[in-house]
Amino acid sequence: MVPVMALAQRSGLLTLADDHLSVPGDTGSNAGRKIGSLVAGMVAGADSISDMAILRHGAMHILFERPYAPSTLGSFLRQFRFGHVRQLDAVASRLLLALTERTPLLAGIDTEPVMIDIDDSIIEVHGHSKQGSGYGYSGVRGLNSVITTVTTSTTAPVITAQRLRKGACGSSRGAARMIADTLTTVDRLRDAVSKTNTDTDTVGASPKPLLRADSAYFGYPSIGAALRGGADVSITTGLNSVIKTAISSIADDAWTPIRYTNSIYDTGTQQWISVAEVAEIPFTAFASQKKSHHVPGRLIVRRIPDLRPKKDQGQGELFDVWRFHAFFTTTDRADLDTVAADRTHRRHAIIEQVHADLKNSALAHMPSGKFCANAAWLVCAVMAFNLTRAAATLTGEPTLAKATTGTIRRTLISVPARIAYSARRLTLHLPEKWAWETSWKAMFDSMFGRNAHILP
Repeated sequence: MVPVMALAQRSGLLTLADDHLSVPGDTGSNAGRKIGSLVAGMVAGADSISDMAILRHGAMHILFERPYAPSTLGSFLRQFRFGHVRQLDAVASRLLLALTERTPLLAGIDTEPVMIDIDDSIIEVHGHSKQGSGYGYSGVRGLNSVITTVTTSTTAPVITAQRLRKGACGSSRGAARMIADTLTTVDRLRDAVSKTNTDTDTVGASPKPLLRADSAYFGYPSIGAALRGGADVSITTGLNSVIKTAISSIADDAWTPIRYTNSIYDTGTQQWISVAEVAEIPFTAFASQKKSHHVPGRLIVRRIPDLRPKKDQGQGELFDVWRFHAFFTTTDRADLDTVAADRTHRRHAIIEQVHADLKNSALAHMPSGKFCANAAWLVCAVMAFNLTRAAATLTGEPTLAKATTGTIRRTLISVPARIAYSARRLTLHLPEKWAWETSWKAMFDSMFGRNAHILP
């Protein structure tokens, strides 16, 4: 916890919270230290308000100045209103900017292709006392959290925006605002990284970001927000009558085999032998709407054999039956051909791992009956997620830099240490023959230098 929270403090977490949060009353005082306590508890593995007691055991009070009690933090969260949650959103975006400047969290974002993913997930809750809970598309009572992530070819996903919504909310509600906020944040991140980049040859070489999403976000509000923000889109369309008509116009010789499940590469023909194939045709999205909403692009279709047996099938099939998966993209074919665009779009599934990571840590529960308290809890969970990832990048170990926060917590954070005083110095005695000693020392040295004492 020591180097991780040192990174948070030097990135301005406490100061940002003090400057931006205006929670009223005595419970809103010292907002920076209270937000710092919440984030620290989540970094350590807390998934409920009562779990914040993890900061008050043993000799934690020696290393950290007076961590707040869980009851105090719970009272603080329950005072939040929607405006305070938006203030906390501003803290989270500025913290991410500071972490990007201090660590290689998003190294190469100014020169490499940037993938922006958006998706929502249902966080299950129990009982009727949770404000805003309801039955959404999953059929589970819960609250709906939507996040956007940013990924480059060399870095792991980082959460750039988040919003908690009622459980029965549609996936695309508020997506346009989320996309616009994310693209603004990406521009700031690129500027911050480019200022620290001394390579003058890369100036002005930033490619357009690419927004990826599933069919729930295939609508002009989401796509229009991305295009106005200077991004391309790659969004699943679903199979309505317009898309089916377009697919039927694809020529039989236009399909190209791709690397898919059980595929084999033929070195003689330099092609994949696969059951999956892709093809594309020019397509204008929202052609039935007003002219200003028409978006020209490409419709890329992947087809695989439909192996689902039909009931009461009296005879075998006389011809192949296919299942089609289509997505719409505005990318240039010279940058991403049909096969590359399909491969890039399928990697949108990486955001599901981020949702699973959050639910395996701080979002295992929605701890309060107050909706805004839970919304603030989500923002704190996102800050803890990004902080943990940033700390892992300081180890110089690529495996840890892309690991889940649970793995980072197990290897770098949940480490016992014996505290001792010697010559007015505080010394941490760490375990002997520890597999991740080198990685932890690299993270520690990046914060405190080699003058700090770490003894086995």
